Amino acid sequence: MDNPGFFPSMAKARAWLDGHVNLEATAGDTGGLSLAPMRGLLAALGDPQADYPAVHISGTNGKGSVAALTAALAQAWGMNVGVYASPHVERINERMTVGGDPVRDAELTELLGHLRLVEVHLAAGHAGARPSWFELVTAAALRWFADVAVDLAVVEVGKLGRYDATNVVNSRVAVITNIGRDHTDGRLGWEAAVMGEKAGILHSGATAVLGPMDAELAAIAAEESPGELLISGQHFELEENHPAVGGRLITVRTPRARYDDVYVSLFGAHQGLNAALAIAAFEALVEQELDEPLLDALGAVAVPARFEVVARQPLVVIDGAHNPDGLAAAAATLADQFTVLGTVTWVVGMMGDKDPDAMLAAIGASGARCDLVVCCAPDWPRALPAADLADAARSRGIDAEIAHDVTDAVERALALSGEEDAVVVTGSLYTAGAARLHLVPRDQ
Repeated sequence: MDNPGFFPSMAKARAWLDGHVNLEATAGDTGGLSLAPMRGLLAALGDPQADYPAVHISGTNGKGSVAALTAALAQAWGMNVGVYASPHVERINERMTVGGDPVRDAELTELLGHLRLVEVHLAAGHAGARPSWFELVTAAALRWFADVAVDLAVVEVGKLGRYDATNVVNSRVAVITNIGRDHTDGRLGWEAAVMGEKAGILHSGATAVLGPMDAELAAIAAEESPGELLISGQHFELEENHPAVGGRLITVRTPRARYDDVYVSLFGAHQGLNAALAIAAFEALVEQELDEPLLDALGAVAVPARFEVVARQPLVVIDGAHNPDGLAAAAATLADQFTVLGTVTWVVGMMGDKDPDAMLAAIGASGARCDLVVCCAPDWPRALPAADLADAARSRGIDAEIAHDVTDAVERALALSGEEDAVVVTGSLYTAGAARLHLVPRDQ
């Protein structure tokens, strides 16, 4: 091959990329992690991450929404904004966007070709282990942002924090949304352990913005010695958070101002909290009070698969909740902001590392109805078998059916639903993505 970096098509580039270990798919051993390989990879690319400031976002839930809301404020400010998010809902291109537009196939193919050349170079120099799938995609995003000269990168952490491949960015502000029991064994002290990992993104000189959390967890963040520490409920506060048509109406107090009656075009009380975090983070970034017209940008934000209403009569919602806290938030949103006169059918498919009983219990605890669960398994190596989910539902006294795949599950739920009923598709972003591909036209 004359040019080992050239890929004749996006499909060939994806095949090469998919030949690398994917910790998102395998949930492999995370012991012995180091950022050294990622730093070496970026050094070979010219350290693109040094070319622009970043807002870095970690936490158990809400990262994607906070990223979208922060980016909306930055764009309204006049910045050229790159957003890096994971996982994707439908296509890998969604992981990296500039100005709201995902990277084009041709651009991504070229970026991956360049990375293949770098990988060959590093291998020839015996420069450590082969990069992982996530490291390569992260490097592609950071290189692309430099190529198109973004003014700001809004970067969502993958699954970790201190040792996440994204923890190389030039962060001016770092956000930790919350600490929840996900990707943990739940043993005594798990909250502190999770916070210790996530607090690793808080760098000296950068402002740290924390969502609501116990004082002992906030103290762990303070130990990282960020430039400034802003804690929800102390230094800024969500004073009002009410349902509104198509979203929420919130009032937020920050160190610099009080923002009254801000409309946020996302459903759920948790999105009010996410918007408060985004406002506090962006205010800290620009170091001044935000003008009211700027906040209007929060009324035009859409985040796919975050309690996304894709149809009415029957109401059809897609939500990528992947842990009990996320599922509780989705169920509470349904109960709080929608009146369903008929039945509520849940289409659920989740990963094998989740506790199906805890996930289903979260629905019941929220006060939302659950008349039937149509169980499926997303097309992903770690998926929980649909039969196991059905067993968990029946053991809780919930009617359950088993479908062959996500598409069949959605079609079965729709076939059983009338105009006054509701269908909620949830359990994993991979389930949500498959449902969205089936239900939402490609141009939306």
